[in-house]
Amino acid sequence: MYAMVAPPDNAPPDNDVLWARSVHYSHSGSPGLIGVSVGVRQGEILALTGPRGSGKTTLLRCLAGHAVPEQGEIWFNSMPVHTMGALARERLRRDRFGWIGPDPLLLPELKVWENAALPLLVAGASHRAAKAAACEWLDRLDIGGFARKRPRALTRAESQRVALARALVNEPAVVFADEPTAPLHRAERALLLRTLTTAARSHEITVVLATHDEETAAVADRRVALLDGRPAGTAAAVGGPSDETPEGQAACSLSA
Repeated sequence: MYAMVAPPDNAPPDNDVLWARSVHYSHSGSPGLIGVSVGVRQGEILALTGPRGSGKTTLLRCLAGHAVPEQGEIWFNSMPVHTMGALARERLRRDRFGWIGPDPLLLPELKVWENAALPLLVAGASHRAAKAAACEWLDRLDIGGFARKRPRALTRAESQRVALARALVNEPAVVFADEPTAPLHRAERALLLRTLTTAARSHEITVVLATHDEETAAVADRRVALLDGRPAGTAAAVGGPSDETPEGQAACSLSA
């Protein structure tokens, strides 16, 4: 299904499910990422932190195969995402990745359970199996009672829970979460994060979380700070102790 090549000598470390090296990306000529390298282990929750415009979302999109870096490499296990064609990257996202952003982006014509089950339905799962899996996640998020309703019956916070159920329904290897708590009040934010982190621990799902919110970042095992498209390690050293320990730096190197 995916283009496979023999891993070169400098392939990703065996314990990294995601690995990026020297990634460069620009937006209409303006630098978005400048030589960023990062590795993420299986089952790890990694927070990409930094102010708005620091490159968090851009790096997330490159890691998830939504965007192709102009320079550098993106690997998922032994698969070079940066050399995949558009169709192969689409299949990878559908089968192995989950995504949740700040906007739920639910389809208004579908019922709530159908929105949550969409990755399974698109992949060809049976109607019954897809519904059962979707309803299980909706129940975990305390919105199982809305399964047969349309998205217009939901609040914004409830819609965001459906989006999380959709991201988890196919038990992906990696969930990419781009400011998933941005539209939520504190109590709703706590529920969403608790479900995401519990799923990650119980199913060994890797989570890459982009956020500028301190409480959201606090759920992560480790943080990588970005500033103006570059690693913010120097700034962290000037402002105070860095989030990266020597062991963490070895597992997740950053360079610009």
